[in-house]
Parts: sequence; C-alpha cells; structure tokens
Amino acid sequence: MSADQAAVLDRSGGVVSEPGPGYKWIALSNTTLGMLMATINSSIVLIALPDIFRGIGINPLESSNTSYLLWMIMGFLVVTAVLVVGFGRLGDMFGRVRMYNLGFAIFSVSSILLAVTWMQGDAAALWLIGWRIVQGIGGAFLMANSSAILTDAFPSNQRGMAMGINGVAAIAGSFLGLIIGGLLGPVNWHLVFVVSVPFGVFGTFWAYYKLHDNGRRSRAKMDWWGNITFAVGLIVLLVGITYGIQPYGDSTMGWGSPMVLSCIIGGVVVLAIFGFIETRVASPLFELSLFRNRAFSFGNAANLLASLGRGGLQFVLIIWLQGIWLPQHGYSFEQTPLWAGIYMLPLTVGFLASAPLSGILSDRWGARWFTTGGMIITAVSFVLLEALPVDFGYWVFALILLVNGIGMGLFASPNRAEIMNSLPVNARGAGAGMTATFQNSAMVLSIGFFFSLMIAGLSANLPTTLHDGLIAHGVPAADATSIANLPPVGVLFAAFLGYNPIQTLLGPVLNTLPTDQASFLTGRSFFPQLISQPFSDGLTAAFWFAVIVCVIAAAASLFTGKPAKPAVAETVGAELVSEGGGLVDQEPAPARTAAIAGYAAAEGTWPDAGTVLGSLRTAHGTAIPGGVVTVTAPDGMQVGRAEVDQAGGYALHGLPPGHYMVVATAPGFRPEVATVMLNGKGAAKDFDLRGDGAVHGVVRIGELPAPGVALLALDGNGRLVGRATTGDDGRFRLEGVPVGTTTITATLDGHEPRATTVHVTAEGSAPVELVLSAGGSLGGTVTGPDGRTVPNALVTVVDGAGEVVATATSGIDGRFGVRQVRPGTYTVTTSVHLPAVTTVELVGTGTTEVELRFGAVGPAAHIPTVGSHRLHEDTADRHLPIAGD
Repeated sequence: MSADQAAVLDRSGGVVSEPGPGYKWIALSNTTLGMLMATINSSIVLIALPDIFRGIGINPLESSNTSYLLWMIMGFLVVTAVLVVGFGRLGDMFGRVRMYNLGFAIFSVSSILLAVTWMQGDAAALWLIGWRIVQGIGGAFLMANSSAILTDAFPSNQRGMAMGINGVAAIAGSFLGLIIGGLLGPVNWHLVFVVSVPFGVFGTFWAYYKLHDNGRRSRAKMDWWGNITFAVGLIVLLVGITYGIQPYGDSTMGWGSPMVLSCIIGGVVVLAIFGFIETRVASPLFELSLFRNRAFSFGNAANLLASLGRGGLQFVLIIWLQGIWLPQHGYSFEQTPLWAGIYMLPLTVGFLASAPLSGILSDRWGARWFTTGGMIITAVSFVLLEALPVDFGYWVFALILLVNGIGMGLFASPNRAEIMNSLPVNARGAGAGMTATFQNSAMVLSIGFFFSLMIAGLSANLPTTLHDGLIAHGVPAADATSIANLPPVGVLFAAFLGYNPIQTLLGPVLNTLPTDQASFLTGRSFFPQLISQPFSDGLTAAFWFAVIVCVIAAAASLFTGKPAKPAVAETVGAELVSEGGGLVDQEPAPARTAAIAGYAAAEGTWPDAGTVLGSLRTAHGTAIPGGVVTVTAPDGMQVGRAEVDQAGGYALHGLPPGHYMVVATAPGFRPEVATVMLNGKGAAKDFDLRGDGAVHGVVRIGELPAPGVALLALDGNGRLVGRATTGDDGRFRLEGVPVGTTTITATLDGHEPRATTVHVTAEGSAPVELVLSAGGSLGGTVTGPDGRTVPNALVTVVDGAGEVVATATSGIDGRFGVRQVRPGTYTVTTSVHLPAVTTVELVGTGTTEVELRFGAVGPAAHIPTVGSHRLHEDTADRHLPIAGD
C-alpha cells in the first residue's frame, strides 16, 4: 500500500488525534457559544416580529400575509429538522469539526445579510424568509455536530455535565432572545440580526483555529436517495402541519384542506419509502440498526415526547401573558412582548439550576431516574398551570414556572448524555443528527398541536362572547357578526405579536363609534376580560395534552436500561507531537491485510458481499495482533470468528445478508461491540480498544516538579497504549491502559529518559514517580592535518573510569554528534592514520563543540561551548550522524 493510500485509510476510518487535557473545555465553550447564538436567533425573532413587519411595511395579520408570518416563525425549525441527520452523517464521513465550522460560517454570513435588508414589502419578506432558511442550514450543521464533538471530547463520566451546560445555553438562549428582541426591536429592527454577528464571526475563527477532529471518520458513499426521500417527506409533512392551523373555507382550521391532507398523507408515504430504502443501502442516512439499542430507542422516544410537551408551551405562555394577563395589569399591548419575556424568567432559572446539576449527578448515579423524575415533575407543573385561573397571582405562576424549568432541566441533560453514550464512536454524528431531527420535528409538531387545541377551544365560545361584547358597546350588529365569525387564529396571532386585537379586528369601524366606546373597546381591559373564559377552555385542552405526553415520556425513560460502561472508546486519536503538543496523522502499519488495502485503494468501495473486515488497534493507532473478532446473528448464534493478524487486520467471508453484531476482544482490553448490516454489499468496521486500567503519578527533576514531560505507556508486547503530558505540577494520568504489565517512559528534551514497569489492574496501579536528570550532547568535526574534513572516522567517547559511553561516525562533511551524555569529564578520540585525542567537560544540557584534528593532541584542540546551541546553528543545512541512529 502506498503512503498516500495509508493516509487516506487513516483519515477515513482510523484515528486522527488525541487531545490534551484542556481541549474538552475548549470544545465545550465553543459549542456552547454556537448553541447560545443559534437559540437566541431563533427566539429573538418571535418578540421582534411586530417591529420587523412594521419596518418592511407589511401587516402580518392580513390573510394574504399570514404565510409570511408562519414561515418567519417556522422556517428555521423546519429546515433544521430536515437537515440535521444528513449533516450529522457528513460529520461522521468528513469530520465533525469541519462541518461544525462550516455551520458557524453560514450562520454568521446569513445574519449579516439579514441585518442589511434594504427592501420593502413582499420582496423584503421573501428576502428575510430566504435568509432565515439559510440561517437554519447553518444551525443544522451546528446542532448535528455539537453533541458529537462533546461526546468525543469528554469521557463518559463527564458527558452529562458537558451536555447539561450545553443544554443550559440552548434553553437560556431561547429566553434571552425574547428579552433582547424586546429591547432592540423598538430601537431598530435591523439590530435584532446585527447582535449575533460579532459573536458569530468570533466563534467561526475560534472554532477554526481551536477545534480539531478526534473522532473516527467513516468512509462511505452518500445515501442520496435516502437524503432526497427524507427531505421531501419531512418537508411536505411539516408544511402540511404548518398550514393546518390556518383557516380553510368556512373552517376555523385547514386540516380538511385538500392541500393539507395531500401534504400529510404524501409526506407519510414518502417517509415510508425512505424507511424501505434505508434497509437496502450499504451506508444509510438513518442507521436503523441503532434502534436495536434500547437506550437509544427509548431515549429518543422520551426526547420526542418531552419536546412535544414543552415545544408549544412557550407560545401558549406568551399568548396568555401578552393577550390577557399583562394588559389586565396595566401594560400596554406594545409593551407586552418585552415584559412577557421578563415574566417568564423563572422557567429559565429553574432550567439553569437543575440542568448542569442533573448532568453531573447522572454521571455518577445513572440517567434513568433523573429523566423519569424530570418528566413526572414537568407533568405535575402542567397540571398546576391548568388549575390556575386566567387572572392568576404572579408569584404562584412564577413558582410553577420554576418547577417546570427544574423538571425539564432534570430530564434534558441526562437524556442527551444517555443517548450519546449509547452510540458507537463512528455513528455519533448520525445519531446526534437523528436525535436533533426528532427534537426539532417535535417542536414544529407541538406548535401545530398546541395552536390547534387552542383554536378548537376558542372556537367553541369566542364567537358568541365576542359578538355579544361588541354589540353591548355600540358596534353595529352586522359588523359585530362579521368580526365574530372571523377565524380565531387571527386573535391568537394578534395577541402573540403584541398587537391590540380589538383595534386590529375593528379597523375602520372604530371611526364610526363614540369616542368613549372606541377607547374602552381598545383599552387594556375589554379584550382580556372578553377572551378569558374561551381562552381558559383552550388552555385546558393544551395543558392536558402536555401532561399526557410527559407521562408517556417518563414511562419511556424507565425502559432505557441500567447505566453501564460504554463499550466504545471515549476518544480516539493518533499521536501528539512529543513535546510541541501539535497534532499529527497516524499512519497504519504498511502490512495491513490485503482486503483492507483494497478497500482503501478503492477510496470507499465496499468489500465483497458477505464480507466483514477491518482492524483492531489501540486508541493510539497501534495494531493489536492476537485479538479475536466474532460475528453473531440476531438469534444469538455465532456465525463467524477470526483472529487478528500481525498488522491488526481481520476479515470474515461468506456471511448471508442480514444484521449482525460484531464483537472485538483482546487480552487486557475492554471489548467493543458494533452492529453491521449486509444487504448485497460487505461492511468495514475498525475497532479502537481501550483497557480498563489507569496509571497516575508524578515526574520530577531533582526535587522540583517537571511540567511538559511526554509519557508513553507500552504494554508487554510493545504496543503503544497510552500517552500523556505532565501538567504544571508534574503530575500525569494515563487512561484506558490495558490490564497487565505496562512500561511507562518519560522523555524531556535535554534530559535523560526514564522508564519503569508497573502492574495495572482494573482498579489502577500504584502511583508512579519518575526522576529525570539533565543530559548534554557532544558535537564536532573531524579534520586532517591539512584542515580538510575527514568522513567515516569512528569517534569514541570514554568516561573517567575508562568505560566507552558512546561512539559515532563522522559524516561526509566530517561532522559527528553524540546525544544524552551525563555531565562529567570525557576523553574523545578518533583514529584513521594518526590518532586525535582531546578531553572535554560537560556541565549543562546544551551542546558542547569538539574539534578533533589529526596531528593536534591535547586540551587546546577543543572549543567548549557549554550550554550553547552552536551545533544546531552551525549544522542547520548539513547531515549530522548521531550515535544510535
């Protein structure tokens, strides 16, 4: 196999880099910034919509403009729901960080183009909707790969905490957006989009320079038919749901519309075709085999139901506050968007308090009881909200919102960590995308469900109540009847946008009424009192729907299974550059199996039908010969077994089509399990195995701690099984070391290396202490009596006891060099025709220059340069033979 082919195989299917101990915090802070920016931008528009539409000269409540309003609200969610799975798959194939960086850049550019909108009317509305969709594409890249990046960066016992912090940013951003939009919108609606630009630009460059891929990339062909059918089916289905809440003919909603029915039925049919396709392709977009994993299946079911329950809550609460409660308590309709965001802060506080804590605690005690308990608490809070009167006391309302936020926080972080921990390392991007698809789709579905239930509740009593109230205050009967028969969705949208609903509905009729009656009708009390009872009926239906789905989500969380150690490596990577901390690609051994070589050379073509092949390596890229790979059918019968060859490769042939479980084992290493599907094509599966043990200790130079020392762990067969660098306190910890005898080596430039052997058990090993001592280098030139350099001269270094400590041979330029010589006095000799002898004293860790000239004997023949670097400066462009090379 050529070097190029080996490099391609490594980048596509092998490990890439092993991050330093601080990398996980860089990954967490950057992905948290990305999620915060995305969620702020998704909600900032909700509050700023009135200012945006006033700014471009459009009345969103006119029937011809309702679609603009809906797509401004829903477009972002729809496009992220459709694309996150495909983008997660791209992350698995081409690098999660690369796709994440692309998302940051797209999000930033689209924010700039939204902010510079200069048009008016329909053109401006279409421009804004179009770039909001592009913004959603960037958001899909961010959402699909952020979870996978965190999962690669953090060990399993810290993932709950990391997911919790990331989830806090997502929820906090959605509520911060409400406040920021309420503050900036009235000043200038362009600022609503400008505010995220500096953060987006900073995040883009920060991600590009600081994040790096340390997860396995899977070489595969793109599932184009799967992508097309999934996108078409889901878009059509979500569009049908979006238009289902709009009036159709004489109906208050459009669920009976031929277009809506066609979209829903057609979307379901296309998604069914998509499911069929996914069982027939070698590299499916949706890894349906992942649903055999109970934690993944039930975790996603619980996440979907929880998202359904809470997704429309924000909209219902905004309408409740803006349309009824805030006007009743002295706020003008124009002020209500900002204050609605402020009064909903207890929900954010509850989530902020519980999400990180539940993530940390679930890392220790498992996720199941946190997810189940969180959903039960959330369901109870919905029951309490339903029991509140429409004109409630705020502190009771705030307490219930706090409880609701606590319940959602208890559920969110452990659920997300549980799902990600259940995924094989090479499917984390696709799995995270699938989870994000369920969550984002549920958001759109929940908005459709909640609005439909609210509209159904309003439709029962609102027309009569509105008709009687208008006539009682002087509105002509014909006008009152016409207004009362308008679809109630207009009233909901008006309240949601912070418009005065009665002023919007009456329009020119206001000018025909007495001034006092017109003022009363458009004041802060008439509409809230009028709508309170009909609105209460809609709230009852919406909240009981939320209670039911939260209870089912709690039940699903119970079946996710007991917490267990993950069967996959926490992180995978190649080697760190020894002292510099930079990243390098790890080339596989050139003697990999012929089958894998053919697989790499064909750049992603799959093995022959019925073949499963791959390699077993340590997390640092070293082959594990002698391991065993077994293949088991769904009925539990073993159908194949292969021993791993000296290059780390394995291959099993002649397997019939179907789903199989592949188990990789090796003495001293933790087993790893994966599933593969054979459906007319073969499958390639590489494994990175880690041990159950750990080694920790300290490295010193004399009595002082030694920072920046490179440590390697080698098992009894000489395989590299661990790598670490000491911190400022000289301490280190090597994780994933296999059980058994392990050699630990410590190297630092200018010092003699040290090594020790330890016995590692599942509980770890005794602390290791390594003490380094300084060592210098000798370098010089061998010349003849005429001053010309002498090549191929044997140089011998002898200590004061007469022992030979090193030898070297001069190069074609007469240069020689000896490294890692302890401080002391040495005799340096060489001989061709005549001897040349000199003495030299090493007292530092630099390079001491020596000139050996035939015919000149004695101390005057050398030029000591203790502690200097003349050797490196004088020979930068020349070959210097080194003893031991």
